[in-house]
Amino acid sequence: MKLIECPRDAMQGLPDFIPSHIKAQYINKLLQVGFDTIDFGSFVSPKAIPQLKDTAEVLGMLDLSSTNSRLLSIVANIRGAQEAVLHEEISYLGFPFSVSETFQQRNTNSNIAESLETIEDLLNLCGKHKKTAVVYLSMGFGNPYNDEWSNDIVESLTHQLVERGVGILSLSDTIGVSTPDKINYLFPHLVSRFPKVEFGVHLHSTPSTWEEKIDAAYQSGCRRFDSALKGFGGCPMATNSLTGNIATENVISYLNRQGEELNLNMEAWSEAMNFSSKVFQH
Repeated sequence: MKLIECPRDAMQGLPDFIPSHIKAQYINKLLQVGFDTIDFGSFVSPKAIPQLKDTAEVLGMLDLSSTNSRLLSIVANIRGAQEAVLHEEISYLGFPFSVSETFQQRNTNSNIAESLETIEDLLNLCGKHKKTAVVYLSMGFGNPYNDEWSNDIVESLTHQLVERGVGILSLSDTIGVSTPDKINYLFPHLVSRFPKVEFGVHLHSTPSTWEEKIDAAYQSGCRRFDSALKGFGGCPMATNSLTGNIATENVISYLNRQGEELNLNMEAWSEAMNFSSKVFQH
């Protein structure tokens, strides 16, 4: 079981800048909980995501001496990747690759064909610097732009990514359009088609539909889940109104009911929950 906590995703759309030391204190508390990975920041243009312009500064304030959690940073182009790989503390570089041409342009200022080339360069860079690439199949369950979408398109693009050497893929729904039926078909189908790839889900949802989506993913064999404390955040590049992340506490509760041994420090989790009010009041 791999749980990925996403404070970066939770914070990136907030209009008021959160002081760097507050971000670092918050992430340091999350690092003590025992998540497999912390998606902590992003090396992207500060004009695009001003909230994350201090990612390198925040990284310098993190205490990694007593945690087994690994750090993931999002990059949107090779320039960002070249900056990220210079930091030994970062294990994973995440790239948002979209099934939607519109969203690819909106999110990375490049089209799908150009982004496939970027991923090739990203994989080479990761190999040289002992990092691991995580590719997100954004708009993996549909999009709001009327761009063509189908299970076959998702499978075809997945095949192109796997051919290039991508080993971790996260099926992503940043606007909340996934359904249990879509998840129940697409997730096990891709796992069967590409058995050497580690697949996960990065789902956004309304409060009333989170459980059916997580249940569908879990029953389909998913064991890699992205989420964010209290369901904060969303993708500001996807739509003008944010659809929240699925709350980590809900995912924890669900997996506990399934009998999964998560080995989380729940005292540290409570501390992070309490501290979050200092982060999200800004």
